[in-house]
Amino acid sequence: MEIHVKKLLLMLMLGLFSATTAFAASPQTVPVKGMVTMVDLGAKTCIPCKMMAPILVELENEYKGKAAVVFLDVREDDGPARRFGIRAIPTQIFFDKTGKEVARHEGFMEKKAITDQLNKLLAK
Repeated sequence: MEIHVKKLLLMLMLGLFSATTAFAASPQTVPVKGMVTMVDLGAKTCIPCKMMAPILVELENEYKGKAAVVFLDVREDDGPARRFGIRAIPTQIFFDKTGKEVARHEGFMEKKAITDQLNKLLAK
């Protein structure tokens, strides 16, 4: 029974993760014009990326209207990986309101580290 609950929770998280990807619309819209943007480049099948999925959903809700939180699956479309020079997934890239890249992180990133970076950019 416990295994079924874990599978159900994983499917729910992946469903929420897929909903997050809809926000991006297309890789060409990243960074979002006029907004602080955090883009997470990863894959739905990558373990650290799956661990970040619920964090991204929370952040998207918490920063709605203030900052854009975007997930791009580089296994579905490798264009963004080439465009941003991604060496490992997940990679998080932070952009200021002008669209300038100001920070980059490779690997799993804790929610607090992301919120610290977003709040720093929003304060400018």
